[in-house]
Amino acid sequence: MDIISFYPGFGTQHLIAAILLYAYISYSLQIIAAKTQVGNSWMAWIPILNLILMCRIGNTSTLALLGLLIPLINLFIFAYIWGEIAFATNRSRWYGLLIIVPGINVILPGYLAFTD
Repeated sequence: MDIISFYPGFGTQHLIAAILLYAYISYSLQIIAAKTQVGNSWMAWIPILNLILMCRIGNTSTLALLGLLIPLINLFIFAYIWGEIAFATNRSRWYGLLIIVPGINVILPGYLAFTD
């Protein structure tokens, strides 16, 4: 059974959009890792390892990832990690709160990666 027949209404265009979004965020994270001189930037492309890479970029403990398993707490943990990533790219930690806002959360990784 393929994904298109399993989820009615999930067309090929949704699959392509999801792949492009994943590639955009992974590439942005890889660029941020290179800007902050964190090794193993290839980890941005592998699903669980990209979270570990985010902790390395933000210089936070990987134990913070356990907070991502708790509903509602995960929003604050994710905002904290992205705030530390923003600080590592010489921006305010308050940018981390933008990761909670729908729409802006897609723009934030590219902003941190492609601007000085």
